[in-house]
Amino acid sequence: MRSLYGKFIAMTTVIMIASALIAFLAVNTYYHQQLKGQNDEKNMSIAKSIASFIESDKELDLVNYLETQSAVGYKLYVVNENQEATMYGEAFRVENLSNNIVEQVLNGDVYHGMRDLPGETFVTGFFSNELANTVGVPFEYSGETYALFLRPDIKMLFTEVHYILGGMVLIMAIISLLAMLIVAKMLIDPITELTAATKKVGEEQFSGTLDINRKDEIGQLAKSFQLMTRKLSENDRIRKEFISDVSHDFQSPLLNIKGYAELLLDDKLTEDSRKSYANVIQSETERLSSLTKQLLLLTSLDQLSSPLEKKTFDLDMQLKETVRKFRWLLEEKEMTLEMDLEEVRFTGDPAFLEKVWENLLSNALKYTEIGGAIEVVLTEQPDHVTVLIQDNGIGIDEEGLERIFDRFYRADDSRTQETGGTGLGLSIVMQVVKLHGGTINAVSRKGQGTTFTVMFPKL
Repeated sequence: MRSLYGKFIAMTTVIMIASALIAFLAVNTYYHQQLKGQNDEKNMSIAKSIASFIESDKELDLVNYLETQSAVGYKLYVVNENQEATMYGEAFRVENLSNNIVEQVLNGDVYHGMRDLPGETFVTGFFSNELANTVGVPFEYSGETYALFLRPDIKMLFTEVHYILGGMVLIMAIISLLAMLIVAKMLIDPITELTAATKKVGEEQFSGTLDINRKDEIGQLAKSFQLMTRKLSENDRIRKEFISDVSHDFQSPLLNIKGYAELLLDDKLTEDSRKSYANVIQSETERLSSLTKQLLLLTSLDQLSSPLEKKTFDLDMQLKETVRKFRWLLEEKEMTLEMDLEEVRFTGDPAFLEKVWENLLSNALKYTEIGGAIEVVLTEQPDHVTVLIQDNGIGIDEEGLERIFDRFYRADDSRTQETGGTGLGLSIVMQVVKLHGGTINAVSRKGQGTTFTVMFPKL
């Protein structure tokens, strides 16, 4: 496969050749349609003036005069009455003047060879070095009639100025080509670097950086690529951590189940110990079941761009019903719960939103000591709805608060193990809130409690 740089060079060469060809054809056409007649008239006037001068000067040395005229830039072809021809100046490439034309000029007619020269595609008539491409006039000298055929000598007409202009054009063409090649390399090098970086990303090497500092489209592409690489690197890290966390969270209860199951095989085990071990196995099984359900829920939230089945419902009634589910735990821990709920009609997915309130209330109950207090507030503004769930529990430190919505993160791992937490609840909350176009904010101080504020835009 040819490289982009090679293709650019080939295309540049083709474009330059094609443009030169098109320019030549355009100039050739313009000459034949516009300038050829004017050129013929100009040279005819010169030929007539030469003939008139010869006829007016009776003592003129004809040969010397014609040689002088050829020396200043003209080709002269002179034929006498006997069809004897003499050439003054450089010879013509093709002597294609017919005898009939010569006879006509000797008989007093004039010849417009430049004007009547047939147009040719690839030969501009101005440069056609043919005897037929001349103008012809008759003249008399010493009582004898002659036919004079004239055209400019192109070589003589090219002066130092013409060579300077031609050299300038040539140098401009060479510099332009070299500049285009340099610019092409400057454009293509970053693409080559991006290609190499892309291959590394395909091999899951996300640590490389691109040394591309440009403000054009390639620079924007490089910035987008680096941003993509950072996100892929972060996703790769999260994926590996996720696999590690899932393995750990499945391995721990499975080891407990295996260990206590082996203990149950002991025939000498007392009935109380047997029940205790069975309860542990049941608890660990429920924990695995809960973990599996939450993983499936997270997977569905990740894979679907909009898994929501939205409808309008009473948000305040949903919050009251969620609180009612935890009434037994409130009474068991002798906790107080205060609700300040405005009547709010909200459009969203009730099933997913119920998971949000269940997780937030469950955390508040788990991490609040016996006799603590929880407050639930629902308010409605013209453009948004706000739900606040506050407790006076154990709280979270600053480090934990920054990672509280990360999957499998546990601010207090030992306490989470006691309460059966999986570290996925708040991740699910964050996903559901984002899918509804909302935001969630957590404020907490160690030993003083935690406040979650959920805000949804009104549709």
